[in-house]
Amino acid sequence: MRFLKLKEVMEKTALSRSAIYRKMNDDEFPKSISLGDRAVAWVESEVDEWMEECLQQR
Repeated sequence: MRFLKLKEVMEKTALSRSAIYRKMNDDEFPKSISLGDRAVAWVESEVDEWMEECLQQR
C-alpha cells in the first residue's frame, strides 16, 4: 500500500486541486486520509480504482 500526496494525485489523474476536492465533496473521488497536522494523502490503489472506473464509463 502506498500513499500519494496531492501533487502526485494531480499528476496521476490530470485533475486540478479544486477538481479533486470538488469531486471528493460530491462523493465522486476517493476521500483523503489525515496523516497529521495539515498533511493529507490518498491511497494509491483507491485512486487507481477510480481511474479504472472512469475508463469503463466512457
